[in-house]
Amino acid sequence: MTEGTDVTEMPDPRDGIFTQHRPWGQFQQFVSNERVTVKIITVEPGHRLSLQTHDHRGEFWQVLDVPIVVTVGERTWTAQPGEAVWVPCNAVHRMANQGEQSGRLLEIAYGDFDEADIVRLEDDYARDA
Repeated sequence: MTEGTDVTEMPDPRDGIFTQHRPWGQFQQFVSNERVTVKIITVEPGHRLSLQTHDHRGEFWQVLDVPIVVTVGERTWTAQPGEAVWVPCNAVHRMANQGEQSGRLLEIAYGDFDEADIVRLEDDYARDA
């Protein structure tokens, strides 16, 4: 994504994941030379993040450890380890862990990242919208 790109028209980055096989195994390259914010999110068993939207960023999630229940728009499903999920800008979304072990997701946020950009529609922890 280059400076001035309209984040609402950002293409799904899952199509650009590059896998390189090497003698020792492989690597996946998710993004190169882009303005992004990268996190690893840990969701404890029995917990979920707020149902939320963002006005200024889209998010790519890669499930790392255990199945995670994800909601994007009207669809909710159990994403398996290794599964890639795209959350477009302004899409309603949530992640939850219904398992018995902590679960981690790699998150790459494309666009202007600011925690104040979270619009909470539902929240189990009674935080402000």
